[in-house]
Amino acid sequence: MNDPTAIEEFERTARKAFEDIPSPFADYLGDIVLRIDDWPAQEILDHFGLDSPFQLCGLYQGVPVGEKSPWSIPTGQGDRITLYRRPLLNEMQTTGVALDKLIQHVVVHEVGHHFGLSDADMHQIEDSVED
Repeated sequence: MNDPTAIEEFERTARKAFEDIPSPFADYLGDIVLRIDDWPAQEILDHFGLDSPFQLCGLYQGVPVGEKSPWSIPTGQGDRITLYRRPLLNEMQTTGVALDKLIQHVVVHEVGHHFGLSDADMHQIEDSVED
């Protein structure tokens, strides 16, 4: 049996979650780079006012689909989603939720940011589905 906490298996699970995003949403994800880092950088934590690296499991960086323009000046960075492995492993241990479900949740959440949804928008959608 594969160890889901091993970096290779973690990355394989993350890529599968990304590839499982259904059409038509998947049609707008071709240029996104998916990264796996153990921890968020201190600059990122400072930017969001977070005290602990365990508070951030994923991050979308880029220009949301609705804000893109053919006349925009390229930043050279491109769109990317980063999953933070150690906070997600901690979340798994703390909550008992399977790692693949946590990874899928964070990937979907960050893809939501790519489409311009705020955290509040996504929480409202999640709450309406759970009812």
